[in-house]
Amino acid sequence: MKNLFIFDFDGVIADSLILYEELVKGHLEQIGFPVITTRKEFLDLFDGNFYESLRARGVNMTAFNNAVMAAAPGIDYGRILPFDGILTVMSALAKGNTLIVISSNISSVIRTFLSRYQFDGIFDDVLGADFMLSKTKKIHHAVEKCHVLRDRTYYVGDTVGDIREGQAAGIKTVAATWGWHPKERFEGVGADYVIDSPEDLLAI
Repeated sequence: MKNLFIFDFDGVIADSLILYEELVKGHLEQIGFPVITTRKEFLDLFDGNFYESLRARGVNMTAFNNAVMAAAPGIDYGRILPFDGILTVMSALAKGNTLIVISSNISSVIRTFLSRYQFDGIFDDVLGADFMLSKTKKIHHAVEKCHVLRDRTYYVGDTVGDIREGQAAGIKTVAATWGWHPKERFEGVGADYVIDSPEDLLAI
């Protein structure tokens, strides 16, 4: 029986922290809600669902999402690179398992990146922010669509919010410490696995 591996995109597959920190700050300033000024404040947004964190800080989400979509065509996504070794690991996992990407990023951006860096054929689906905003709901959708048992489903994320959304969906969670949140931030969160390199995924 196949396992289902669900991957966050930014911070797990793509090394994109600097670019998205700049973009989110810029979008918030543009719409008059400059609620973050430091990297810590930016990363704090990912202790839960990113969009819920913004909403809790009083951000007008319609204005924010409009700013994101308007800016997307002009962004230099070439600044985003895959983490070392991630393509090799994904290729190995895809043999005998089902792989899906779930992200707060835009699906078209993710698909373009995956094609550019030869990830074609590895992932069965990409569920971005344009599909649903809640990662928990997207995980439920993926599990039902793929007809995989929840105890054979793993969500690999790099933030505390990822782990909490995976736990809320009743699946196994994997904290990837090479991403946006450092290893110590996952202490006490209760991830089923905490791994330090993409290659560690092959031992799960």
